[in-house]
Amino acid sequence: MCRKISLFRPLLICLLCLFGFGGFSLLVALGWTVSFDLRLINFIQGLETPLLTKIMKFFTYLGNPVPLACISAMAFILLSVIFRRSAEGIFFAGLLAGSVLLNETIKQIFRRSRPAFHRIIAIGGFSFPSGHSMAAFSLYGTLAFLLWRHIRSAAGRGLLLFSSAAMILLIGVSRIYLGVHYPSDVAGGYLAGASWLFFSIWIGGKLKKDGSISPPG
Repeated sequence: MCRKISLFRPLLICLLCLFGFGGFSLLVALGWTVSFDLRLINFIQGLETPLLTKIMKFFTYLGNPVPLACISAMAFILLSVIFRRSAEGIFFAGLLAGSVLLNETIKQIFRRSRPAFHRIIAIGGFSFPSGHSMAAFSLYGTLAFLLWRHIRSAAGRGLLLFSSAAMILLIGVSRIYLGVHYPSDVAGGYLAGASWLFFSIWIGGKLKKDGSISPPG
């Protein structure tokens, strides 16, 4: 009974996020997010200063392929070699690889053009959902899930959750600030990333013999 309940939770969250992503995608396809997008873009870009631009460029850089690969490699070594949890390392690597492939697949389906006004940095490709936002949610969400079991103090766990949430939020906001994504792209990336993360957690629990998918409290 406990196994069924523990496996049900991530599956339920996955389905809720997937349902949310489906609904949000429909709104994007129908053009019903235009007003929401423009208002939030005007607000965020209205905060522009030289210092804030440097900060946003730094956070968006952390979501680029090379920094993501470096952070992922260090996390893989931490989990597999230092903590001697090779299964966690493989789970981590597989989840991130799947996230990248899934994002590219969805982008090819929607083929949404990027914003064409006040773009601070140059970038190509399609816009929906935001690859940086989806990758950030997958990376830092997975790290929070896996590292939780290795941190025993309440303060340490609180810091882990705060830092993970802050990185996810700031990378997403940086894409809007720099003019390369609509807010709906970022929201779509978060929902798609969350759905993929919890689906992977559910699959991981199904594959484990003891069904213990959640970090111990």
